[in-house]
Amino acid sequence: MTRSELIAQLAASNPHLRQPDVELIVSTIFDEITEALARGDRVELRGFGAFSTKRRDPRTGRNPRTGTAVEVSAKAVPYFKPGKELRERVNGGPLQAPQRKSRTPSAVG
Repeated sequence: MTRSELIAQLAASNPHLRQPDVELIVSTIFDEITEALARGDRVELRGFGAFSTKRRDPRTGRNPRTGTAVEVSAKAVPYFKPGKELRERVNGGPLQAPQRKSRTPSAVG
């Protein structure tokens, strides 16, 4: 789903809101998440998941075309960890632990 498809779907399911208002709401939410991550904050949306940043240390990489060594500087990368409810809905129901076979002690003769 693209951003414009999300806006169109939200506008269709909320006829009391004008499309420009829905666009503003979606843009504001994404902007706030982006700004929080840029500050190094964590954004948690209960039932959906948590956005955070992870730090990558500097390293020596390789140019895939020439094979020469390239220094890659340290950086922060965005990371998303899905919440339990999201994982359950994506997998079609509540998470279940794998069934274990029960062992019965054998009779000693």
